[in-house]
Amino acid sequence: MIMKVVPRPAAAPPVPPLRRLGHLLARRRRLVMVLTLLGVVALGVPAAGTVSGLSLARYEAPGSESDRARVELAERFGTGSAGLVLLVTAVDGDVDGPAAAASGRALTARLAGLEGVAEAASYWTRGAPATMRSRDGRHALVVARIPGDAGRVRSEILPKIVPEVLRGDAAITVRAGGGEEVFRQLVPLARQDFVRAELVVVPLVLVLLWLYLRRLLAAVLAVVLGALAMVIGLALLRIPLLYADVSTFALNLTLAMGLGLGVDYALFMIARFREEVALGRDRHEAVARAVERAGRTVIFSGVTVAASLSVLLLMPFDFFRSFAYAGIAVVAGGVTGAVLVLPAVLAAVGDRVLPRRPGRARGTFWPGLATRVMGRPLLYGGAAAAVLLLLGSPFLGLRLGVADDRVLPASAPARQTSEVIRAEFPAEETDALQIVSADTSGDLSRAVPGYAAALSRLPGVAQVDSAAGSYAAGARVSAGDPSRFAGAGGTWLSVIPSAELMEDDPVRLVGDVRALRAPFEVLVGGYPAELADYRRAVVERLPPLLALILAITFAVLFLMTGSVLIPLKATVLNLLSLSVMFGALVWIYQDGNLSGPLGFTPTGALDASIPILMFCVAYGLSMDYEVLLLSRIKEEYDLTGDTPGAVVAGLRHGGPLITAAGGILAVSFAVYGTAQVVFVQMLGVGTAVAIIVDATVIRAVLVPAAMRLAGEANWWAPGPLRRLHARIGLSG
Repeated sequence: MIMKVVPRPAAAPPVPPLRRLGHLLARRRRLVMVLTLLGVVALGVPAAGTVSGLSLARYEAPGSESDRARVELAERFGTGSAGLVLLVTAVDGDVDGPAAAASGRALTARLAGLEGVAEAASYWTRGAPATMRSRDGRHALVVARIPGDAGRVRSEILPKIVPEVLRGDAAITVRAGGGEEVFRQLVPLARQDFVRAELVVVPLVLVLLWLYLRRLLAAVLAVVLGALAMVIGLALLRIPLLYADVSTFALNLTLAMGLGLGVDYALFMIARFREEVALGRDRHEAVARAVERAGRTVIFSGVTVAASLSVLLLMPFDFFRSFAYAGIAVVAGGVTGAVLVLPAVLAAVGDRVLPRRPGRARGTFWPGLATRVMGRPLLYGGAAAAVLLLLGSPFLGLRLGVADDRVLPASAPARQTSEVIRAEFPAEETDALQIVSADTSGDLSRAVPGYAAALSRLPGVAQVDSAAGSYAAGARVSAGDPSRFAGAGGTWLSVIPSAELMEDDPVRLVGDVRALRAPFEVLVGGYPAELADYRRAVVERLPPLLALILAITFAVLFLMTGSVLIPLKATVLNLLSLSVMFGALVWIYQDGNLSGPLGFTPTGALDASIPILMFCVAYGLSMDYEVLLLSRIKEEYDLTGDTPGAVVAGLRHGGPLITAAGGILAVSFAVYGTAQVVFVQMLGVGTAVAIIVDATVIRAVLVPAAMRLAGEANWWAPGPLRRLHARIGLSG
């Protein structure tokens, strides 16, 4: 008897996890939407409370020489840098007149007695030093030291002190300034900037989405997803607020990125859902396929953006870490909304987001452009690269400086006070370097006169005050107040820079003072030294930070593509687009071009923090579009094995979408170009430039040109890496 063997039917391939998730979300769509509404209500309370908890950290480098000097000054001498400066103007034009002098002394005494003020001094209580009197004799200074962390000083103490001391009398008028007051006034202005920007950008983005999607509900869903990303991001920011200071500028990043990335991710999910429906799949299957393909791309994109910003956590400064917290939080919100919430909504209302004229043929611009570029890749690619390098060339003239009161608008009272001091006073008394003796073992009085005289001869030094008297140009000019510089087993000196030096390069003086041989061991502190140490600490950490961000994004793209060349190519192209952004920042904000239309005052330099921050933000967003385009190209290549054809198909599907998404995200940031605070302006304008260049020239010209030149080598990797990708890669 012959037994007939019936072959077993081939096992069905396993359903990818993301497709299973899509089916689950479609089946449980009502439950998902109800849970989302409850979650938004629950998160709304902590999100609303985040705004009031944000603050601005000081320019301090923990553990640096200036930081140690500050501690020594406070503990051994009970003194330190003045955070509040009062500009006193004599009504009769003479601060040395009896009435003005009496009022000035009374004001100083009243200020010293206010809660939170550790010490106060003035032109009248320090023996009428020339450095605290304006050249024309109309103005004089009162200074106060207010110890404590930046948040407490600026949000609790100064709001009580400043109104109290601004009340002049018949002899004097008073205005407030100083570093702490400048940044206290900056916080509410930055918040006003974000409110005004959001009032403009939300309806503008909604209109742009409607014009692109041609369905109002689809546009509304995208904006709602952006709002959801913002709410989740703000709520998650409450976590770092429990143990760290979070910069108020993180709020602007959260709102701009939240809306922008939320809209981006919604566009990709909706577009893929529409595409799957057009292929004949029912609504639930179309949702599942959209989650599988577009959802995977969104997850990769979110990981890339979050990873790019997360390296800022390695910086020992709250200002930088704030942007890492904000970036990670808002990306988590955007990915959650796009992958978990939007699919359920599409399963419920999917027909109402479909095109009104289904089956309409796709445009030929993008595939035609890709074909032309790949036909002559050296010509198109070389021309595009040359243009971008030319636009980025101003970056070669970058000059790093420090932020001052001119980050505020000209109408800000603290800036107006600083403008008078800068223009009318011969020196910057409040920005003095403080040289503290680290040697407490013996009598240092014999060494002080010669050291003070030598310091006073340094270029840019207006005066040196010490226990041996005040010195200028190497000569003793007055007895000064010796008791001011006496302490427990040591002494300290105050090196007052000229106004011209502070305008030019205050950090240079720090180097000159530290290079001068001291007769005893010293620590150099004070505001200029704090800026120098802060800038040095930032610059020293720059190479490892850049290396780490490049390594992380390389790893993410390798996991997605299995290629070594594609991540390298993506890195080079993104750096090229960032060069344009940096060129724009230098040309606009350092050199002062467009200062009139944008309403800011150029200082001839950029704060050292800005290039690093902008690099991380813009690099992550540039990689976002790289991931979105490469994901589609890789999907097409896996189906056909034809690289040029995959590039054409990828641009046919992704080109219009990336350009629309990039344009909308650029608008979200560009609106901040109307901000009153220069830092916020720079973040908005610079990021918008990078996104526009990346979503157009880079993706439309340089990507197809580079991939055509590389050919099949695009997908190459060494054997060990191929095997590694086969085990842990995420391309399937």
